[in-house]
Amino acid sequence: MRVSSFPLATLRDSPADAEIISHQLLLKGGFVRRISGGIYAYMPLLQRVIEKISSIIDKELSKQGCNKLLLPQLHPAGLWRQSERWEGYTAGEGIMFSLIDRQQREFGLAPTHEEVMTKIASEMINSYKQLPICFYQIQTKFRDEIRPRFGLMRSREFIMKDAYSFHSSKDDLKNFYEGMEATYKKIFKNCGVEIVGVDADSGAIGGAASKEFMITAESGEDTILFTKSGSYAANVEKAVSIPVKGKDLKDMDQLLINTPNQKSINEICKNNDIDPSQVVKVLIYLGKFDNKIELPLLVCIRGDQSINEVKLYNLINQKFKSNLLNLSIIDKGSNDIKNLNDVPFGFIGPDLDNNKINIDSNWEKEWIRVIDPSAYNLSKFVSGANKIDYHRIFDSWDSISKDFIKADIRNAKEGDYLSTRTNEKLIEKKGIEIGHIFQLGQKYSEKLNAKFSNKSGDLENIWMGCYGIGVTRLAQAAIEQNHDTNGIIWPIQIAPFEVVLIPTNIKDQNQKNLSEEIYNNFLKHNIDIFFDDRDERAGVKFKDADLIGIPFRIIVGRDSINGEVELISRSNKTSLKVNIEKILEKFLSESKLMYN
Repeated sequence: MRVSSFPLATLRDSPADAEIISHQLLLKGGFVRRISGGIYAYMPLLQRVIEKISSIIDKELSKQGCNKLLLPQLHPAGLWRQSERWEGYTAGEGIMFSLIDRQQREFGLAPTHEEVMTKIASEMINSYKQLPICFYQIQTKFRDEIRPRFGLMRSREFIMKDAYSFHSSKDDLKNFYEGMEATYKKIFKNCGVEIVGVDADSGAIGGAASKEFMITAESGEDTILFTKSGSYAANVEKAVSIPVKGKDLKDMDQLLINTPNQKSINEICKNNDIDPSQVVKVLIYLGKFDNKIELPLLVCIRGDQSINEVKLYNLINQKFKSNLLNLSIIDKGSNDIKNLNDVPFGFIGPDLDNNKINIDSNWEKEWIRVIDPSAYNLSKFVSGANKIDYHRIFDSWDSISKDFIKADIRNAKEGDYLSTRTNEKLIEKKGIEIGHIFQLGQKYSEKLNAKFSNKSGDLENIWMGCYGIGVTRLAQAAIEQNHDTNGIIWPIQIAPFEVVLIPTNIKDQNQKNLSEEIYNNFLKHNIDIFFDDRDERAGVKFKDADLIGIPFRIIVGRDSINGEVELISRSNKTSLKVNIEKILEKFLSESKLMYN
């Protein structure tokens, strides 16, 4: 490709609205154009990257026996109501774009394709002899993000690879899932990125088990926890651990402590010579279900710990066997505060009376009391006295005649012990999720009536897995992992071009002729070469080459009169003087090292 016929439009300054380096470089390099918040046009440079990533995915999934297809982006609401996800994705999380057609029928723009794929499976799979089978696609998805940000990391429209497998047994699903995990590792290796596989929460998609694939980066929105030995790795939403032991509470003369205007843990501890690990923090949450039930929660955790709302959500959703649409914290600024009677926020204790729930509200009239082991394991502690400006000392949990659901609802954090059986501690890093695989089990087949006839002739629900890779997110995440002060350093496997050819003076006839010769020879050998044939200063061309991150640079300069050109590696800045007749051979040997 010649630059003269290519829409290369780089910027010299970083766009003001780009918060992280990869987003800045995508815009500066002319890879994307912002159309609206969270909506981007993929320009030719990025499209080439996307095609290379897609080609790698196609190759590895073909080896895994997956069949490529293309599914509709417009989904009838009825399918999603069958799976009981319509309300969750629209009224609950609000992720799905929904619309009504001219016949007043409801539709949604696809954030994912489990329902559609399961419907197809229910119609075409009849016998165990047709199983296992796997389908996949690479296409656009839509999610109505509350706050789109970070460019392609959290956009409202994006390209994703999603695959769906169907099986005759749980064991067969598990085996395929493990095979797909290995395939994913090959895909990411072949894309030239380093990943960490972590146990993860299945979220709204559901299922018995799931694993995320992360690129570690300071700009990552996800927190991952792992051990130095590599024996354990998990997303913070899923991670379990044992917190560092708290300090014993010293004896005090009074049971009731005057704590005027001391609403926070830090204020209480600072003014009363108390450690946060000696305090029980109590928060109010409200769970709203699709059957209109509104459940008030009184949640207790040790003062130096924080609540993991994903764990809390999953606990309540499973405990009450309903579809939990929304879980929100209730404080003084909440609209739902009208459903409470004079609750002393900042001074709430674990024994808060049920009569604090307004009898005229739509809420259930008793607290569901949830307690994390970090709090329950305290034999003596400080907590709110349910009275403004007062806390009290509790001698034990036995003194509180209330029923509690005891469950792990805390965020694991760096420094925690992995378990009581080991001295291994957790390390914390930020990560960007680029892939996620799930063992869905029979969740969708049961609800959408996807069955098969087994060897005995009996009907069973199909077992199902799903497997996603964010293609556009992977492209940007690769930049987070590979850049310097001058621009992008693409892994050669997914770079828009493998090599850029730069004559320092295109008006010099010798340089022009030699450049044309090299260009045509590289094309003949199917090398992805970018010929910068612009009548521009060499410095401009070098800056653009650095910015857009092409792995190799061939410079045709003054030495070309002596039959030599310069081959430069973008990643390590090595420079080699190469005879013109040997430049193809030398490039092939150097690039092979990168591919490997």
